[in-house]
Amino acid sequence: MNKKFFFVFLFAFLIRLIALNQSLWLDEAVTANVVKNLDFFQIVTKFSPSDFHPPLYYLFMKLWTNFFGYSEIALRIPSVLFSLMTGYLVYKIASLFHGSIAGVFAMAFFLFNPLIVYYSQEARMYMMATFFLTIALYFFWKFVIAIRQPAEKQSLPAGRQVKKEIATAAFGGLAMTMSFLTFYGSIFLIAAMFVYLLYKKQYKYFIVSLLIFIVSLLLISPLLYKQLVNSKIALANITNWSLVLGKANIKNLLLIPIKFSIGRISFWPKWLYWGIAGIWTGFVFFVIKTVFKKDSLLWLYLFIFPLILGFVVSFFTPMLQYFRFIYLIPIMTILLSFSLSTGHKYHRFGVIVAGGFIIFSLVYLINPAFHREDWKGLVKSLPKDRPVYMITSSSDPVKYYNRTLKINELRELIHLRLEKQITVIPYTADIYGFNYKKILKENNYYLISKKTFRGLELEFFVFNN
Repeated sequence: MNKKFFFVFLFAFLIRLIALNQSLWLDEAVTANVVKNLDFFQIVTKFSPSDFHPPLYYLFMKLWTNFFGYSEIALRIPSVLFSLMTGYLVYKIASLFHGSIAGVFAMAFFLFNPLIVYYSQEARMYMMATFFLTIALYFFWKFVIAIRQPAEKQSLPAGRQVKKEIATAAFGGLAMTMSFLTFYGSIFLIAAMFVYLLYKKQYKYFIVSLLIFIVSLLLISPLLYKQLVNSKIALANITNWSLVLGKANIKNLLLIPIKFSIGRISFWPKWLYWGIAGIWTGFVFFVIKTVFKKDSLLWLYLFIFPLILGFVVSFFTPMLQYFRFIYLIPIMTILLSFSLSTGHKYHRFGVIVAGGFIIFSLVYLINPAFHREDWKGLVKSLPKDRPVYMITSSSDPVKYYNRTLKINELRELIHLRLEKQITVIPYTADIYGFNYKKILKENNYYLISKKTFRGLELEFFVFNN
C-alpha cells in the first residue's frame, strides 16, 4: 500500500459524509421501523414472510441500531462501511493482476462510481450483499490462480495444497451463502461462478462451496416459499407493481450499463441527458473493450452471464432494475483496471474514467435536487387540524418522522365522513391503480392547493356542497 491508496480511501470516506443525513425514503424507513419495533424473532416470523428480501440484513441492522440508534446517519453508516470494505477487496483482486497501481485505480473506479456512492448512503441491503459477493469473487479468483500454477511451482506440499484449496472453496461458499441470505438477487452471480467451475471441471471447489450454499437454501426454504406465495399475491393485487420491480424489456436492460456509468442523476431536457449518458457510457465500456486477454474474458463472462440470467428470469418474475445488479460493479471496475497494464496505449483513460465518476458523484452529493424523497420536509408541513389520507402500506416514512400522526387509508375514501378539509399524500396511488381524485370529485371534494417536496406531493382538498 502507498500514499495514493490512503488518499483514495480517505477521500472516498469523506465524500460519503456529504448529505448523509438527507431524508429517508420509503424503503429506508421500512428498515428503520422494522428494526426499531420488532425483536430478532419477530423480524423473521412476523415481517420477513410479507417482505421480498431475506432477513440477514434486518437482523444485522437490529444489532447495529441497538448500539448506535435510529438516526438517518446511524442507519446509513453500515452501507458506508460495506462500500469501503468492498473497495479494499477490489484493490486486492486487481493487484493480483497488475500490481498495486492498477489496484488503486480499480479501487478508485469502484469507490467513486456514482451508483456505488448513491447506494453506499442508503439504509438497505445492497452494499452488504455486494461486500459478501466480492469476498466470494476474491476466493474464487484465488482458487483459479492456484489451479493454473504447475505443480512444481506450488510452494506447499501436495497434502497441504489440497487443504488450502478446500479452505479457499469453503470461505468462498460461506461468502456466497451470506450474500444470498442478504439479497436473493445474488443468485445470478453465484450461478455464474458455479457454471464456470463445472465447465472447467473444478469439482473440488464446486462441491465444497455448493454444499455450504445448499445448507443456506435448506435453512431459508420455508421462509422463501412463503415469500414467493405472497409475492404472487402482491403482483396480482397491486395493479402496476410489476413495473416497479422491473419487467424484462430492452429499456430496463440498457439502463443497467447507463446507470452503472452515470449513477442516479437525471435531468431535463431528456435529449441532453440521454446524449451525455450515452456518450459517457460508451466511453467507459470502450475502455473495457480495449483489453481482451485470457483473464479479462473470465471477468467479462462473470459480468455478462448474471445479466442474461436476470433478464430471462424477469420474464417470469419481474426484477430487472439496475440497482439489483450493483454487485456487478466491482467486476466492471476490475475490467477497467485491465486497461492500466504496463505499456498499454489506453492507460491514460484510467484518469479520465476516475475523474468522470468523481464529477457525477459530486453532482449527486452537492445538488439536493438529486437526493432522496423529502419525507422529512413533507411531514413537517402536514397540517394538524385536518385528516391525512394515503396508502397506509407506504406510510413508513411518515411514521418514522412523526409516530403520533394518524394516517387514514386512502382506499377507504369511499367511506369518507364529511370532513370540511382533508389532506392527501398520493404516494404510490398510481402503483395501486387507485383513482382517488375521481372518488373525491364524486363526493364534492375539490383540489385547492398542492405542495411538492422533492419527488413527493401533498394535496389539499375542500368539501363544496
